[in-house]
Amino acid sequence: MDVKKEVAKLTRNFKAIKAVLENAEERQMKEVAVRYWLDSLKDVSYEMDDVLDEWNTEILKQHIQKQEKEAGNAGSTSTTNKVCFCIPAPWFCFGQVRQVILHRDIAVKIKELNETLALIASERQNYNFQYMKRGIEQIERQKSSSFVEKTFGRVDEKEILVKKLLSESGQGGATCLVIPIIGMGGIGKTTLAQLAYNDEKVQAHFNTRIWVCVSDPFDEIKIAKAIIKGLKKWNTPASNELQTLLEFIHESIKGKKFLLVLDDVWNKDYTKWEPLELALQNGAVALQNGAVGSRILVTTRREDVARMMGASTGMVNLEVLSEENCRALFYHMALADREKNKFKGLESIGKEIVKKCKGLPLVAKTLGGLMRYKKKRKEWEDVLNSKIWELDVVEEQVFQPLLLSYYDLAPAIKRCL
Repeated sequence: MDVKKEVAKLTRNFKAIKAVLENAEERQMKEVAVRYWLDSLKDVSYEMDDVLDEWNTEILKQHIQKQEKEAGNAGSTSTTNKVCFCIPAPWFCFGQVRQVILHRDIAVKIKELNETLALIASERQNYNFQYMKRGIEQIERQKSSSFVEKTFGRVDEKEILVKKLLSESGQGGATCLVIPIIGMGGIGKTTLAQLAYNDEKVQAHFNTRIWVCVSDPFDEIKIAKAIIKGLKKWNTPASNELQTLLEFIHESIKGKKFLLVLDDVWNKDYTKWEPLELALQNGAVALQNGAVGSRILVTTRREDVARMMGASTGMVNLEVLSEENCRALFYHMALADREKNKFKGLESIGKEIVKKCKGLPLVAKTLGGLMRYKKKRKEWEDVLNSKIWELDVVEEQVFQPLLLSYYDLAPAIKRCL
């Protein structure tokens, strides 16, 4: 009889939990108590799924039985029943519930789950959770530039990319061809883009080269201003109107063959990209006079982002480094400014440490930087024998950037990891 009241309690409790859920997801990495709290919430959510299935099955059965009865009364010999059914928002559709007499065991389960959830909701007060709009914005994102450090490997990938940039063939006759570099965080997408950007043949081929670190959130005004800054024009507009900025870009690049690098793109919302696409890709506004052969080089972790930006061919999917190149990068960082003959006894340990890098340049670079200040064999052995996620420098420089990909996932997918 009190089902509406119980469901209202469920809704209130879930809203209270949802407000702090992103902060809890971040803190579970370090705090065991928070992890247990999330596990309890996960368990009760699965139980609620089961109860919802039972609840809605009863509604569906009653609905079908009613249709069959009406069809029988009408004298129909055969009836095709089409039932359009979904879980009502936020939890239940009370209009349908009034037509159904649910079994007592379902009502009991709802009441028990409500009591459990109420306890979980009250326990959140113990952890001083912070209210966060988006967890993905809480991690500081490293800004990139076009300058490149010494690299190891990526020779073949660079040649392939440079060839794509210099090719005169367009994409369906488009003025600009979008070429994406796709790969997981820390695999070296930005480094490969830097190598191509600074290649002598590329520099000679393009009249203008512009590097923009996009990151997230995707800000059209900020990106347009960065493009203008890259054009090195003195009379830049002070306006914050996108149309004004795009018109200025149009006049500045008229008749020029340009290379635009958009590094670290996350946005997959076409409505956010469309204004710039019209200007940069289709030539509808700013680049309608751009020379054929202009290129937009994009680095992103997501293939759907690349396709959203109009790239259907020419994608460069970046793979991990070979163990040989990974080891070379590690030793370059670890043994910088040292006499190598004094550290020959550490090389065998270093080889084993490199295996932990799994071919990721960011991990090799981070661990190499950590070992630069460790001179004793015992110190190197301690790193080798430790769990990699227990190292503060790895947590800060490697795992936090990788967590950006985790926070970008849909909630249902996060539960799978």
